[in-house]
This record gives sequence, structure tokens and C-alpha cells, in this order.
Amino acid sequence: MTASTTAPAEAQHSNAPEGAHIDPAAQVAAAGFVPVQTRSERPHSFEPADFGAPTGREVNWKHTPVAQLTSLFEVASPNDGVSYTYSAGEQYIAAPLAIGAAPRGEVFLAEDVTAAVAWQGSSEALHVRIPREEEVAEPVFISIAGLGAQRRADAHIVIEALEHSSATVVLQHTGSAQYAQNVEIIVRDGAKLTVISLQQWADDAVHAAAHQARVGADATLKHFVVSFGGGIVRVNPNVELAGAGSEGYLYGLSYADAGQHLESQVYLHHKGPHTKGDVLYKGALQGQGAHSVWIGDVLIGADATGTDSYEANRNLVLTEGARADSIPNLEIETGDILGAGHASATGRFDDEQLFYLQARGITEEEARRLVVLGFLTDIVQRLGIPALEAELLAAIETELAEVSA
Repeated sequence: MTASTTAPAEAQHSNAPEGAHIDPAAQVAAAGFVPVQTRSERPHSFEPADFGAPTGREVNWKHTPVAQLTSLFEVASPNDGVSYTYSAGEQYIAAPLAIGAAPRGEVFLAEDVTAAVAWQGSSEALHVRIPREEEVAEPVFISIAGLGAQRRADAHIVIEALEHSSATVVLQHTGSAQYAQNVEIIVRDGAKLTVISLQQWADDAVHAAAHQARVGADATLKHFVVSFGGGIVRVNPNVELAGAGSEGYLYGLSYADAGQHLESQVYLHHKGPHTKGDVLYKGALQGQGAHSVWIGDVLIGADATGTDSYEANRNLVLTEGARADSIPNLEIETGDILGAGHASATGRFDDEQLFYLQARGITEEEARRLVVLGFLTDIVQRLGIPALEAELLAAIETELAEVSA
């Protein structure tokens, strides 16, 4: 945990939708800190060239297999790697947003090269707009299907919930593609929004995504990242609790198989007073080379008095050869808070749990199944969509069957 009584130097950035040229190294040197250590200090730019190709030594790339992401470091040409369909809620799809058209760019600031590539490569952003005071009963369901492992696509998606509205938006990713994606989430005052990102890609898909959200006064965002498929999946949520009384609940679930890399770098910024945040990510891993990465950064700003915040990551390693990296960070700039904490744990099966179940006549195989289901179901049940919960539980059962086979 890092605690301070003074605010860190603010990284300069451009709000201009066209993207001004910003040299990250010059920013760092001018601000007087080398290297960038905390999430709030990272430079921003809409120009991919300002970041350059990562080497793997950078603080935000050192746990990522960058050599396998090189296709996402340049704008896609042609941009035809995925297709979009709407199985529900198509009436909430507004006119697409060109670069410079509000509200695109109201919240989003690219903080790495893949986010800048997705910004520049998407001439028109998909815009999901929930009208003021409307309560949407059924989820807005957007299917994003990859059209081939060698095909590229860039995308920027804006999800906007206007004042006092209520809705759930599901982004489901399937098939194969090399996909750079931005998701910009705007939760206006008093709104309640749930965003669920499902990564159910084929094994050869590559997906790097930046999710950035701002939550207004007395508004609530529930954000889920569920990653089961894909060769490399890197979904990094960034949520700012800007308004007084705003709440953010960030949940994640991953199941990594042999050779898979599933990653999330989570940033929760308590900016307004009396905000509440809860971060909980859980993961299971099995097979040689299965790798998960979770980095959690929580910043409680100088004006975020009365904050209540907690972040945790739990990982269950099911076989030899799997690895989970888990790094929680907490930065506090005011002493006037209700509470803040963080936790991280990675381990194998609890022998006492297995013994307890086996002592009651349950086979070892069934006991292991029950332990894993109990561990992961906690996140699944928070989704609030029964059909989707059943689908994910069935997917977990399928994964577990592969361990037993």
C-alpha cells in the first residue's frame, strides 16, 4: 500500500478528439518522475507513435507476451476482422460517432499503444445510448464475432446511460480475430448501468481492450470481465467515481487453460466524496503454460472524503505448470475515509475441504468439482441474468471435465 498526503504530479494529456502529439518520455521528464510507477501518472495520447511498440520492460507490459501482440500495434487495414449483431436491444443503438463527435472522447484517454490504435482505427464508434429515466428490462446484447484468426479489427464503443436510467449491456466475443478495442462508458447522474464483457473466443484469438468509465453523482456502475476463451486476452478496466455518492463494483472471472494468457489491469479512482467501490476478481488455471495476470490499482483522491473501498483477487491453481500473477496496489491521499483495503491470494486446493467432503462419502473427483464451482460461482451469481449464469456454469463444468479426463 502506498499512502500519501499530497497528490502525485498529474500526467498531462490532450482532450482534443483529434489527438495532439504527446511525447510520453518528455512528459515524464517534465513532471520530474522516472519511471512512471503509479497508474494515475501514466501519460496519455491518441497517437500510437507517441507510445511506440512496447518492449515488455514497461511497467504496464512486463507481464504480457508482447511479441504475440505486435499485430495490434498498428492501425488495422482493412478493418474487417469482426462483425456486430444485436440479439436484443437494437433500438438503443444510436447513430455512429465519428472522431470529434460527442460524447466520444468525453471520458476516454488512451494510455497505451493498443488503445491509441483502436481510437485511430475506428472512424465510426458504435454508440449505445440509454434514454433519460428509462428502465430497460432486458439486456442490450451485442454479439462481436471474429471472422478469422489472421484478420484484424479496431473498434471504439461508447455506452452512455443518461440521467436516472437503468440498463444492462452485454458484449459477447466469439470466433477468432486480432482485435484492438476501446469501450467508453458514461454513467450520468443517478443512472444505474451494468456492463458485461464476455470473452468466449476461440483458442487462436488475440484481444486487447481498454475499458474506461466515468460515474456521475449518485450513479452506479457494475462492470464484469469474464474471460474463458482466447489465446491472449487483455482487458483493462479504468473507472472514475467522479460524482458525490457514486458507486463502482468491478468483478472479474477467468478460467485459463494450457497456453492461454488472460490479463486484467484494473484501476478504480475515487474522485468524488462519499463514493463506494468494490473490486473482486477470481480465476482458475489448469494446464501447462496457463497464465493469468491481475493488477489492481485503487486511488483515493484528496477530495474523496468518506470513501469506502476494497479490492481483492483470488486464484485457484488446479494443475502443475500454471501461473497466476497478482499485484494489488492502494494509494490514499486523504485520511478522512470510512475504510480501504486490499487482498490477494493464490493457492491450490484446500486439503481440509477435500478431506471434509470425502469423509462424507463424496469421491475425490466430485469433491474437487464442488470446491471449484463454489469458488467461481460467487462471481457468476452477481451477473443477475439467469440464462447467462446457466451458460457460464455449464462452461465451467466443461472446463472441469477436461481436468478429470
